[in-house]
Amino acid sequence: MAAHVFNNVRVIHMSDSKGRGLVSCNSFQKGDTLFEEKPLVCAQFSWNELYKYLACEYCLRSLESAEDMVKRLTTNPSLTLPHPECCQVDPSKYAACPQCKKMYCSVACRDQAASQYHQVLCKGASEDDPNHPLNRLVEDWRSFHYPPETTSIMLIVKMIAMVKQAQDKGKVISLFSNFVNTTSNEQEHIAHKLLGEKFQVQREVLRQQLAEIMFDDSIAEWFTSEGFNSLLALIGTNGQGIGSSSFSHWVKNTENLSLAEEDKKSLDEFIEKVYEQLDEVSGEFLDCEGSGLYHLQSSCNHSCVPNAEITFPNGDHTLVMVALRDIAPEEEITISYLGCCDLERSRHSRQKVLKENYLFKCACEKCQLQADDASVTSEEDLSDEQGDDMED
Repeated sequence: MAAHVFNNVRVIHMSDSKGRGLVSCNSFQKGDTLFEEKPLVCAQFSWNELYKYLACEYCLRSLESAEDMVKRLTTNPSLTLPHPECCQVDPSKYAACPQCKKMYCSVACRDQAASQYHQVLCKGASEDDPNHPLNRLVEDWRSFHYPPETTSIMLIVKMIAMVKQAQDKGKVISLFSNFVNTTSNEQEHIAHKLLGEKFQVQREVLRQQLAEIMFDDSIAEWFTSEGFNSLLALIGTNGQGIGSSSFSHWVKNTENLSLAEEDKKSLDEFIEKVYEQLDEVSGEFLDCEGSGLYHLQSSCNHSCVPNAEITFPNGDHTLVMVALRDIAPEEEITISYLGCCDLERSRHSRQKVLKENYLFKCACEKCQLQADDASVTSEEDLSDEQGDDMED
């Protein structure tokens, strides 16, 4: 059985039906870091960018100070955060593209972007021109893909730009060929939700625009209808959500302050009130958000009772996989593809989301134990199911 080893973990072929999987090479205790990984490519969500969440174009690190972020998200310009030393944002390190003025958190990120894809994508003085072809493409994507977002057309654009800019195009193409890009699961008779009939016209508009802007002979198949659908399935199935927040990091850093008990209590109460204000005005949309393609993470299979979780403790696109419980050598590493809320819903609800987004029927321990549960357990689930039947 072929395996690719990466320090503490290795990628193996699990079975024809399950595909790849990730297993541990060592034993881990709860809370241990299994591995860290940077994405092959990542991009901020287009709606997130439109709503003025300022993030590094390369690594998605927040470019707002913690105080500026909460002022904007609470619509309270007089709000002041104590302990400014706990904010790690440093504008003195920022760097901009000399031509288009795209902002980066550092010279290193700017140079990495330039070396990988930005030479192809730089819009120069047309950066803010709504009629620039790339800006029109993103605007059409917004009309196609509403919040809460799960991926970005800019992932595909950057993938193509990486190929166009690479000296060894075959090497870059092979990196992306490792990701699952099937548009449907014939065994389960399901197709990715982005590829439904109701989006057929929008997909064709996007495909034609992409071909006009980015066509390259070395990847001509990517621009066909079938190839573009595969790219949509690739980013929809493999795209890992990324979130960064300068305010969250400020809160985390305040935990390390040496304060008197009374001052600590006062600070905790202040932070709680800020979160209440944030919830009232901005709800759950508090982070600079985007998605990325990660090789190891994409090899992790889902479980509704996972033994590991994905974190972003560095405030950028660096993914850190952490053990949720003790893990034995040769044990499969599993994560949840679902958010916390979806994970707590019924088996029927979980299966519906997994089928629409990831093209499989979950057979984890929890789902097997709940196999005899009713198919519909709430009015919301029943409504969703009836809506799907009408679309079919």
